[in-house]
Amino acid sequence: MYTFAAKTVQGFLRIVGGKLTVHQKEAVPTDTPFIVVCTHKSWYDVVCLGIALHPVPIHFMAKKELFRLSVINKLLTSLHVFPVDRENPGPSAVKIPLQLLKKQKVVGIFPSGTRSAEDDSLKQGAVRIASRAGVPIVPAVYVGPHRFRDVLKRKRRTVIFGEPIPVSKDKSVEEWNEILSQTFRTLEK
Repeated sequence: MYTFAAKTVQGFLRIVGGKLTVHQKEAVPTDTPFIVVCTHKSWYDVVCLGIALHPVPIHFMAKKELFRLSVINKLLTSLHVFPVDRENPGPSAVKIPLQLLKKQKVVGIFPSGTRSAEDDSLKQGAVRIASRAGVPIVPAVYVGPHRFRDVLKRKRRTVIFGEPIPVSKDKSVEEWNEILSQTFRTLEK
């Protein structure tokens, strides 16, 4: 379902909004699992990030509220999206991504924890999970329209990947999050 959805959405968006430009995809590891972290300003950055990394499927972490309706739950699950309770993140918020990474999968996390046009402080999950799994973090930013009507105006859409960041225990989570924040700002310029 993931590949079918990615190709279908990519084709549709190319027709209505023009081609998605991807920069520095060569920085993305091909021989190791990783966590891709991206700024999260609208629903559209999720779609563009998935298209940019295709054919590699991303297993996205998403708020549990999206899974309330049975139909949406089934759709999201078939697209490799798994729920997390943002208010009370239990062991599954770490356990599921660790299991996926152990199976050589790619996990997608939006470290601000929610959609925001502001430069929100980052949550600690992505860094903690990467550290425990021993995998790098690949930073990414989406630059372009955030509303569908702006996509229809064929405004430029770009996903930019940064170099993988090997997370080590020699820095605190806060220090790593500051490095990620700075990387996001640099990539968005």
